[in-house]
Amino acid sequence: MQICSLLLLIFLVGIVNEKLWKNLLKEAERLYEANGGSHRFDHVMRVLRLAEHLAKAEGADLDVVKVAALFHDIGRAEEKRTKGQVCHAAYGAEQVKKILARYKLPADFIEKVAEAIATHRFRSKVRPKTLEAKVLFDADKLDALGAVGIGRAFLFAGEVGARLHNPEVDLSKTESYSREDTAWREFKLKLSRIKDHLLTEEGRRLAEERYRFMEKFFERLHKEVAGEL
Repeated sequence: MQICSLLLLIFLVGIVNEKLWKNLLKEAERLYEANGGSHRFDHVMRVLRLAEHLAKAEGADLDVVKVAALFHDIGRAEEKRTKGQVCHAAYGAEQVKKILARYKLPADFIEKVAEAIATHRFRSKVRPKTLEAKVLFDADKLDALGAVGIGRAFLFAGEVGARLHNPEVDLSKTESYSREDTAWREFKLKLSRIKDHLLTEEGRRLAEERYRFMEKFFERLHKEVAGEL
């Protein structure tokens, strides 16, 4: 009877209880301090909220999704330090295994979280296979779209010293981390493609709406920069 009651309790509260979640939040926040402004803890919390929404809409394991979202970018600082030689997704997946093992979480749970983190990168050739990995992938990409996506694109452009706008430039001949690595370049070469690569039905619906907003914004920016009233 006691064993049955314990199993029922675990089923009801899930693997990640309130106390554990608070501890994980504190640990994760510390790990993001070295990240650039466009990938700090505020980005993580937005992705977390999006991931929770998608997980509920798609029927994914909420605990796996929440923990994966919380730690998905912990490898960013290492990627930045090595100038891209280290993939932040792969590195983060290995680091999260060590972190979660200290909390004595089940091995299969840790593997699911690590797999979601390892496959969340847009530029990676390794694609998400599990529903939880697909949810994290979509949540992370949705934060690059819409009003927030525009803000992040300009924030990143400022971090690399790019100018405000460059519609007159052949963007295919420009380089990342350069003066021409503007928000407009980010939108045309990367962000405009995101909506066609999302993996969940709800994710695609939200992406289409956010993409349309971005299109209208850059149309207005073109006009203002050109001096059109």
